[in-house]
Amino acid sequence: MNTITQEMKYRQSIVRYAQDKGVSRASRKYNKGRSYIYFWLGRYDGTLESLRNRSRRPHSHPNQQNPEEIKLVRDMRRRNPKLGLMEFWFKLKARGYQRHYVSLFRLMVRMGWFIRKENAKKDYQAKPYEPMSHPGERIQMDVKWVPRECIVGGKARQFCQYTAIDEYSRLRYLQAFDEANTFTSMQFLKEAITWFGRRGIQIECVQTDNGFEFTKRLSRTRNEENLTSFELLLRILKIRHKFIKPYTPRHNGKVERSHREDQKRLYNSARFYSFEDFSAQL
Repeated sequence: MNTITQEMKYRQSIVRYAQDKGVSRASRKYNKGRSYIYFWLGRYDGTLESLRNRSRRPHSHPNQQNPEEIKLVRDMRRRNPKLGLMEFWFKLKARGYQRHYVSLFRLMVRMGWFIRKENAKKDYQAKPYEPMSHPGERIQMDVKWVPRECIVGGKARQFCQYTAIDEYSRLRYLQAFDEANTFTSMQFLKEAITWFGRRGIQIECVQTDNGFEFTKRLSRTRNEENLTSFELLLRILKIRHKFIKPYTPRHNGKVERSHREDQKRLYNSARFYSFEDFSAQL
């Protein structure tokens, strides 16, 4: 199918400008090398088709395997259909096969003889996103640890940022803490409920990862009655707690993306001299 690409039109504009104003001026205007312009000037015959990329496939392959070698591989493969690549290659060498085993592998792939593993990892296929219908239907919550290089004169100290973001409105609430545990998570949840409530948003569901600052569900000592302070508060307030799949932060994508933006806009350049300074800058 003959299609006129944007690159071909761009080359035509360079060539026409070079024909009118000269190669040197065209090189400065389009920021292209003189050799590049001379190359397409030599190709150009007045039509866009002459500026199309030509195939780089070689016309011949002098080192390709000859029909005798292919026949030997085909006959041996028919008699040894389940043999591994290396063992199959050694059997062929005993019959006079002179090619490298990589060449044999490529031939087997090209001929459709190479058997791939059935349990090979499949490419990830994103599932359709479940859109929210109103504010407060689900709040994503997570913790971001402040990089130690941002804290001046306190290598032993570490601060963290709690973030809650509404999936429907993208409205988010931030708060600074000097530690991350179930108690600080409970305190942040109380503040977030108050903050969102002032804006007319009633929280129905909170989505978090499986960190120990939120839950003990992945702990060896976990039982149904041993809930964290954070989970107890959610149960008392009748707010549903949804967990993402372990080691899958993309399921909490909105809050993870907001943390990436915070890293770029704040933590890559900011310096904090105390917890109060960090809280004020945040």
